[in-house]
Amino acid sequence: MSKDRNRIDREVLYRFLHDEAYWSRGIPRSLVEQAIENSLCFGVYQRETLIAFARVVSDLATFAYLTDMFVLPEYRGHGVGKALIRSIMKHPHLQSLRRFVLVTSDAHGLYEQFGFRPIQDPGKYMEMVTPVASLYEID
Repeated sequence: MSKDRNRIDREVLYRFLHDEAYWSRGIPRSLVEQAIENSLCFGVYQRETLIAFARVVSDLATFAYLTDMFVLPEYRGHGVGKALIRSIMKHPHLQSLRRFVLVTSDAHGLYEQFGFRPIQDPGKYMEMVTPVASLYEID
């Protein structure tokens, strides 16, 4: 496990986010690079190979958003995701948060193990969503 963004295999990260991840399919490399530079990044490695990744967007005081979390398919089912989340939750800059949020389509059970719950009062939340296809110029 490493928080060193210089260690990240950016090709592996880019390829997964661009080609595999339902939430960022088609993302330009320049946006992946910008996201890395402006986030807390967490990588899990087998030897020198990046096998899992997550990043946290935060003010490092009261709010954080967990995003781009993935484990490469061939490494799933071995506790890698749990170890990654455990490491994130122990990060010293994320200990005073009033609100820690994430969005998932399919991993609710995983995140619930670490205290995440559905939004209690969704009427308070607002969002502005731009379709990925228009952002990334996907056909």
